[in-house]
Amino acid sequence: MVKAVWAEPRGVPEKEEPVVDRRKLTRAVRAMLKSRPGRTSITVEDLRDGRVFRFGAKEVLPTASVAKVDILMALLRKERWDRLPKVVKRDAEIMIRYSDNKAADRLWERIGREAGLARANKVFGLKTTTAVPGRCVDLYCWGITRTTADDQVRLLKYLPRLRDGEVVRRLMRGVVQDQKWGVSAGACAGERVAVKNGWLRHVANDLWAITSMGLIGDRYAVAVLTEDNATSEAGIAKVERLVERVLDGFRGCPKG
Repeated sequence: MVKAVWAEPRGVPEKEEPVVDRRKLTRAVRAMLKSRPGRTSITVEDLRDGRVFRFGAKEVLPTASVAKVDILMALLRKERWDRLPKVVKRDAEIMIRYSDNKAADRLWERIGREAGLARANKVFGLKTTTAVPGRCVDLYCWGITRTTADDQVRLLKYLPRLRDGEVVRRLMRGVVQDQKWGVSAGACAGERVAVKNGWLRHVANDLWAITSMGLIGDRYAVAVLTEDNATSEAGIAKVERLVERVLDGFRGCPKG
């Protein structure tokens, strides 16, 4: 069996990246969050050399719609993309690119709901991700799956080993323009980004869970989970500031 590896695009020169100053980054993140209340977790890993930064690693938070990547990967673990019916492929496409909830509901049923997700996640190596049982009522099944930023990075790292992992990356690269926020804020000019974002307003308190996960240049795996944001806009701004600041600690580059 040929081992799948991450590859840099041709023409990109090799260079030695700086050591990540975790203490400095942690101080910077804490300072940033003082004026932005709510539970927050971020993990960034360089898939080429293993450098990693974590903040709030023990926080277990809702996925919101980033769970749709997990659902698609669970589906493709069981079924080949080229053998799926057209209607199922269409559901996969609009679930990722447009964040369509009804399509996610249908694919949730197809993978066997929470039991099917749990079986897939065991294979993917996820350690703390758990979904609730039952049929879906809007996002209140797969959307309140609880996870950690570390688990979301583990999911991204599994993509090269997934038979149709490139399909997942292709759909994440093709999300509609108004959903290209979050992880995308950390990209250098010209870098490809594969991203999936999530947003969920808790009916109990009207506060927002805002989440983002993805790959920057197929090199940096990034996951950010936040909860208790006063508005969705405030949560998105927090996520993007965090991603920008932490990626700056990994490398310097002109932004797109």
